[in-house]
Amino acid sequence: MYRYKCLNPIAAIGLDGFTSDYTKVAEDEAADIILVRSAKMHEMEFEPELKCIARAGAGVNNIPLDRCAEQGIVVFNTPGANANGVKELFVFAAIASLRDVIGGIGWTASEAGNPDIAALTEKEKKKFVGHEITGKKLGVIGLGAIGAKVANVAVALGMKVTGFDAFLNDAMKAALDPQVKIAANMDELVQDADMLTIHVPAMPATNGMINADLLAKAKDGVVVINLARDTLVNEPDMAAALESGKVAKYVCDFPTAGNTNMKNTILIPHLGASTEESEDNCAVMAVEEIVDFMEYGNIRNSVNYPAAALGTFVGSRTTVCHKASLDGVALMNAIKDAGGIVDNMISKKRGDYAYSIFDVDNPEGIEEKLNNIDGVIKVRTLWHK
Repeated sequence: MYRYKCLNPIAAIGLDGFTSDYTKVAEDEAADIILVRSAKMHEMEFEPELKCIARAGAGVNNIPLDRCAEQGIVVFNTPGANANGVKELFVFAAIASLRDVIGGIGWTASEAGNPDIAALTEKEKKKFVGHEITGKKLGVIGLGAIGAKVANVAVALGMKVTGFDAFLNDAMKAALDPQVKIAANMDELVQDADMLTIHVPAMPATNGMINADLLAKAKDGVVVINLARDTLVNEPDMAAALESGKVAKYVCDFPTAGNTNMKNTILIPHLGASTEESEDNCAVMAVEEIVDFMEYGNIRNSVNYPAAALGTFVGSRTTVCHKASLDGVALMNAIKDAGGIVDNMISKKRGDYAYSIFDVDNPEGIEEKLNNIDGVIKVRTLWHK
């Protein structure tokens, strides 16, 4: 029996994916599994029983990834599950940044009950004249699941799109519309853009990446859209750029104490993934990842351990979270020394950590043997008939 707890509301359609082998427990009880959305976990103490955390969403800056890896806790996210919701919010943000529809709606509301509003509208609407996005040059920073969808929908809207991603690979390129150009670096991306949109994860390397130095290389009057994370933008630098006119409009999905009074800013209350469809998709994907890991030991979409999978199995399977300095072959030899027969194995590394899976006959005594090896973090034995 596996125990799970939810630190935030998780869509029922996802939790329905758990069988009777899974039981929900209260937040203050020990669990094998944690599901989370935005709850902050950096100050949490983790019980020895905890085996995995699944973030129903893409961003994981609310989870202490290194500490989890050190304790053998595999952290999953759900890349792409909310991508369509963010893509659609980008369309709104792009239009709202160039046409003052929001201001026009506010003016209309202020004239409620005015019998002359129809005539007054024709006089006042010139205050809200804007620009069309067709033909505008868009720079997309980050071409993962969300960035690719944003780039492609922008092409469909008639924009001239250039993208940049420091980790671009062939699969990511294949997801892009052929009309999306690839910049060699960030400087090339920003210099011709009328609009910039950012879709990268929040991490130390990306903290404040939209700053005065980068904006200085952009056109005067550039529009910046941030539907990713507030920490990606240096707020004092953005405030100064808005005051000077270097940035004409800033659209951000993350209100903070630092940006609520910025000039020419549209703040959205973190609605990028706030659609029923996105929440359902994230929950379903998170539970599927958990079940595959808990029952078969396979890792898909982890952010602190490598992807590794051997599919389903019959009999016994041993999984090992360990330091990358410890070779998987050495673990296999230790299993053999303990009398186990390895029928199949896979071992993968990611940074300082690694994960190995062994299909084993005669697994008795193997866990004890492996746990005595320096560099082994957590060992599990799984059984299937």
